[in-house]
Amino acid sequence: MKRFILFAAILFMGCESHKTVIEPGVSWVLAEHRKATISVVRYEIELDIPREVNAPINGSETIRFQLSEDGHDVVLDFRQPSDHIHGVTIKGTPIHYEARAEHIIFSAKHFQIGENEVTIQFRAGDMSLNRNPEFLYTLFVPDRAATAIPCFDQPNLKGKYTLTLHTPSDWTALANGPLIKEEEKDGRRSFYFGETKPVSTYILAFAAGKFEKVIQERNGRTMTMFHRETDSLKVDRNTDAIFDLHSDAITWMEDYTGIPYPFQKFDFALIPGFQYGGMEHPGAIFYKDASLFLESSATKSQYLGRAGLIAHETAHMWFGDLVTMNWFDDVWTKEVFAGFMGGKIVNPAFPEINHDLRFLGNYASAYGVDRSEGANQIRQPLENLNMAGTLYGSIIYAKAPVVMKHLERMVGEDTFQKGMQTYLSTYAFENATWPDLIKILDDLSEEDLTSWSQVWVDEPDRPTIDLDFKIGTDGNISRFAVTQSDPKKKNRIWMQHLNLRFGYDDRDETIPIFLNKRRVSVKGAKGRQAPNYILTNGEGVGYGYFKMDENTRTYLLGHLPEIEDPMVRGTAWLNIWDDMLYGHAEPSQIINLGLRALASENDILNIQRILGRINSAYWSYLNQDQRKRMAAKLEQAYKSHLDGSESISMKSTFFRSLRSITQTDEGYAWLKRVWEKEESIKGLPLSERDYISLASELALRGKSDSQIILDRQLDRINNPDRKARFAFIMPALSKDESVRDSFFESIKKEENRAREPWVQAAVGYLHHPLRAASAEKYIRPSLELLEEIQRTGDIFFPARFISATLRGHQSEGAVQIVDTFLKDYPKYSPRLKLKILQAADGLYRSAHILNQ
Repeated sequence: MKRFILFAAILFMGCESHKTVIEPGVSWVLAEHRKATISVVRYEIELDIPREVNAPINGSETIRFQLSEDGHDVVLDFRQPSDHIHGVTIKGTPIHYEARAEHIIFSAKHFQIGENEVTIQFRAGDMSLNRNPEFLYTLFVPDRAATAIPCFDQPNLKGKYTLTLHTPSDWTALANGPLIKEEEKDGRRSFYFGETKPVSTYILAFAAGKFEKVIQERNGRTMTMFHRETDSLKVDRNTDAIFDLHSDAITWMEDYTGIPYPFQKFDFALIPGFQYGGMEHPGAIFYKDASLFLESSATKSQYLGRAGLIAHETAHMWFGDLVTMNWFDDVWTKEVFAGFMGGKIVNPAFPEINHDLRFLGNYASAYGVDRSEGANQIRQPLENLNMAGTLYGSIIYAKAPVVMKHLERMVGEDTFQKGMQTYLSTYAFENATWPDLIKILDDLSEEDLTSWSQVWVDEPDRPTIDLDFKIGTDGNISRFAVTQSDPKKKNRIWMQHLNLRFGYDDRDETIPIFLNKRRVSVKGAKGRQAPNYILTNGEGVGYGYFKMDENTRTYLLGHLPEIEDPMVRGTAWLNIWDDMLYGHAEPSQIINLGLRALASENDILNIQRILGRINSAYWSYLNQDQRKRMAAKLEQAYKSHLDGSESISMKSTFFRSLRSITQTDEGYAWLKRVWEKEESIKGLPLSERDYISLASELALRGKSDSQIILDRQLDRINNPDRKARFAFIMPALSKDESVRDSFFESIKKEENRAREPWVQAAVGYLHHPLRAASAEKYIRPSLELLEEIQRTGDIFFPARFISATLRGHQSEGAVQIVDTFLKDYPKYSPRLKLKILQAADGLYRSAHILNQ
């Protein structure tokens, strides 16, 4: 089918007597045609950046490329109005062009087989330049380079870039390529960056502004960190660790892949309000500053998260930057390999952490999508790059690592590593597909990986795995089988290795099985004494909805904290949470179990997840009356653990949970005294960010002093970037509903959504469970805004926006609003509908549980 469509498209594009068939975005047809005819692309870009944030950025660009066929119009991508194009020349001679449907189209008569060039004078689009009063930075993933500059904006047309930036004299700059020269003239500063290695447009990057620079050397490699943090103690406290973590990650990746670091330099910028944790631009990685500059009150999880983030972005230099997916349907490959390798890099640096238990965190996130009606497959088809942002989500970042772990177990670690090395060396500075990798591993392994991949990678959902067993009159197992069923009734089989765990008072016994069909009889279980509990995913590796028998449910609700192994406890928690969401356990039972577990749990990962589940059950699955009855008990328990914890990490963990659930007058008064600095928490220093979060929680309670707290907190903030963020969010925290209404109306305008992380946080406050009743009126217009947000926002923003909108609701009225919207728009974007259904799953379940 693709071949026929491509042939038809080339007919249209190749005949001057026909108008070029073009549509907005970059279609698969256009991308395939350009890939087949265009190569050896080089860009020379020069941009003049003014100090004034609203003044235009004008640019000049020369694009050189090879053509293998003549007779075809050349189509560049540029998602700006035609008045942003100031002129086009070829070797100094002006030429005619057509600006249409987000493209610049040049007649075939201007080009020939072999070397070609075109020069464009233009005004850069601001959409992906993230302009702030004192700095700007690019963020072009997945298809946003063309919002700023004319280019061939597709991942499989890699180019080499030479960049020149003219900026205010007190600014500095970084980009992918090495800095060749810097000069100041006539009150302006110019930065000349050398040519890059071949990279895709989505990882082209630069930042410019008032940044501080820290330069350090590790293992003979000089690295530069750019930042805007004003707390010098925080910078000093974190800097060495940040450089060490990058250096260690580079060394590990070089050893594992057998390929030296493939780009010319290694710099990184820590940017306030950056949309993601990090973005893997080669030579110029961008991070959210708060992800790397940790507070003195940081938890162990935050230290581990920082190390994992740095390892993830560093691994991308090989997986994603050196070898890039051919099309964004395989974007998951770069993410899963970066995440999977990142885990391997980080694990040895934290020997005190149970890393199998840490990996188990992927399951909860992936299950959140796979149990919903909006489940999507890992490898999703993509017809046009303008919908590429909808591919991102928990399935790519959480389910895919689980699937990759299954794959590594199937083929063996040595074979897996050899396959990765072959993949990287074969496609270095080029593009590859998932089937390309599967073929490499298939040739190295005896497993039928193609069939395995079909269900796990190309299909959505998860299996429902159940037990069919009988206990005889002698108290022993007389029959035992494991079954799997397809929730969509398509007769799919999810092949996987499982370890059945039988728990007894004095021991555990395990039986490995290969679940490769709908029913697998387990002969090894026959004759065994009936256990206290059975965990089908007893090793914590299996993936699915593992249904519990009644005896197991009863035992775990009463005795889960008594299980000796922390990994088994973590797995049991995963299963019993699923059990509650399907209506087999009460939310109050989960909360009470969690409180009992906290009294004896000694693994910090389990403690953090237990707190998360308690808080989620409290806010999402109890009604307001139930919460009020439970509040004092929860606050007293958390306060007791806070006072009794010895480490800063543990104290911080309990304090953050405590401030998020406090509802009693006594609890509020204590939190306010802490915020007023009238009381301190022994052993827990609080940072400016901590006080901002505390003020926000206090304001949400809607007391008479809430506006005073907000105003005073704004005055107390010293860092200008944090001050600007808090000023933006304050209306969403207001006790005055009319102020919140006005704020919501304001974010309907694109220009007021420019700081997406700020908007996301504010929307979460608007729809906090304490404000849910007054916020229901925002749900329908938010749903109606989602398509525009997808067109104008960054990749994660649509899903995060709608999740922040729906997460705090649990009423039947909210359910009705979502259902009515989907019914009113039967032809709504299928991909965005999936995002809505994923976000609404918790709403549907909480409304159902509360109305049983």
